[in-house]
Amino acid sequence: MKSPPTSALPTQFPKTLSMPSIALRASLVTCAICLVPSSCTVGPEFKAPESSANPAWSSLDGTSSAPSKPIATSVDIARWWAAFNDPMLTSLVERATAGNLEISAAEARMRAARARRAITGGAQLPSVEAHGLAGKQPDFNSTSSPFIDNDTLFAAGFDASWEIDIFGRTRRAVEASDADVAIAEFDLRDVQVSLAGEVATNYLRLRAAQEQIGIISRNIETEAAAYEVAEKLHASQLVTSLDVSRARALLEETRSRKPIFESSARDAAYTLGVLLGGDPSSLLAELAPIGQIPAVPAEIPVGLPSELLQRRPDIRRAEAALHAATARIGVAVAEQFPRLSLGAAIGTRNSDSGDFAGLATNYWSAGGAVTAPIFEGGRIKANIELQKSLTDSALAEYRQVVLLALREVEVAITDFTQEQARRAALDRAVVAGTEAVALANALYAVGRTNFIDVLAAQRDLLDNEEALARSEQLVGTNLVALYKSLGGGWSIASAGE
Repeated sequence: MKSPPTSALPTQFPKTLSMPSIALRASLVTCAICLVPSSCTVGPEFKAPESSANPAWSSLDGTSSAPSKPIATSVDIARWWAAFNDPMLTSLVERATAGNLEISAAEARMRAARARRAITGGAQLPSVEAHGLAGKQPDFNSTSSPFIDNDTLFAAGFDASWEIDIFGRTRRAVEASDADVAIAEFDLRDVQVSLAGEVATNYLRLRAAQEQIGIISRNIETEAAAYEVAEKLHASQLVTSLDVSRARALLEETRSRKPIFESSARDAAYTLGVLLGGDPSSLLAELAPIGQIPAVPAEIPVGLPSELLQRRPDIRRAEAALHAATARIGVAVAEQFPRLSLGAAIGTRNSDSGDFAGLATNYWSAGGAVTAPIFEGGRIKANIELQKSLTDSALAEYRQVVLLALREVEVAITDFTQEQARRAALDRAVVAGTEAVALANALYAVGRTNFIDVLAAQRDLLDNEEALARSEQLVGTNLVALYKSLGGGWSIASAGE
């Protein structure tokens, strides 16, 4: 390799120019840069859309006589499952929050969004790189051949560059990245809300299935006793074999219902095991003891519709997506304007590695560069229109999310209150059915009624008891749906952690 002429090398330090004076000049340049009107940030400023929600929930009309009522009080529902006063449910939800794999994946996505924001934010600061060189170069002053005679070259130095964000292109990109971080965070919160609801729903399904198994077991005992009575009466020739056959058919039909609920209980336990991040069978032993369906609290605070905009993570996510889209309009608009970059280099070179500092040739350079778009085939203009269209789409999606959330709460309140009325009627039906079965059996034993009346009374009682258990489950499930629709399951104060 042949060395370039000395005149082609970087400018040497003048003897009167010391390193402190260079630092002073760099400080003066920096101060001059600060005078550039860098506060000019192009593009629209984001403003959260105004709420069009009603001042109150229309489903809270005050006419409901249900024992458990939604009220417009505002309280923290971050841990709404504690209102069921069921230690097992509380334990399951909290363990799921710590071990669920969807939570882990959402947390990883949030960390990735924060890392991308750090990368974007790094463009606001100067970039400094160090370099070093050791090698051979041709000696162009050689009397023979420069390619035969060559010098050893050692060099080291620093390069710095900085793009001045005059029109706010980088600031808008950072703003969009901040919104992307918020999107990832509210995605995580939305998973937490959904997870708590899934755990509670499956726990209620488990307890309801256990309740149904108990109901069926009790009816099997009752119907088995009725079958024995029919056999004894038939042996005494007081009834026909038809009564015996009907009693046996009723007993076997009731027995056929039990495996359905045993399967449902096991399925719920399997689902809970996976929701907690474990093997499907990991909770079978823990959940095997029979428990009651959790009772709902007397009052359920639902707050106001306007508060839903801050409480629901999917609404907050949609707002953050709109913010990100708005900021990217500014990034696209800034591409129309010139870009100013500053650069500097400082270093030293020597042909003797043993005395690198003493005989070194020092050099430095500094300057700026301006680039501006002249012709780009309409790319910048088309990108601006693209970002505006994406922002319009994000605004429409935000409004749709808000409307769906308001509808979901109204439906949940209505379903919860109306199911309580149904449960109360079924409870009265079970009381009356129990009395009817006792009376039918007593009359049949003394021959004052036929066996069809006994079978009908027993069948009605079983159906009403099963319907009551399903209604109790549905009341709890509807309350879970109400808490979920309100965005319960995460703390607003934890946003940004």
